[in-house]
Amino acid sequence: MKAFKRAIAATELLLILPAALFMVALFMRNVQPEAYQPAHTAALIVNWYAHGPVWLTLWILLMAMPLAVLLLGGATLLRTWKQDAELRQSARQIMASIRAHFATLLVALATLSAAGILAIVAMHAISD
Repeated sequence: MKAFKRAIAATELLLILPAALFMVALFMRNVQPEAYQPAHTAALIVNWYAHGPVWLTLWILLMAMPLAVLLLGGATLLRTWKQDAELRQSARQIMASIRAHFATLLVALATLSAAGILAIVAMHAISD
């Protein structure tokens, strides 16, 4: 069973990779001027997706493959959830821990969000 889950995980990573590459390239091309790396390479990737055949780039790489990952992953998680009592017990413990420390979790999330926002603003300020 463990080998089956590993094969599913590897398949899902391969299927999601083209869409993830595109999303990262969209972000990276706006980080700094296109004349510099890695923004130039990211712009080339985005342009390839934009000017490639629509059936390949939009329908297959950006829609069908992520949809396959969603369906396959959802089915695998549902199957595992039904079969594994230890997983269900662990999830209950995690939820109890979250409820017990909810305020601390919110502080941590707000702090991480602030760090992310400051990083984005700093990158924007540096690139201008």
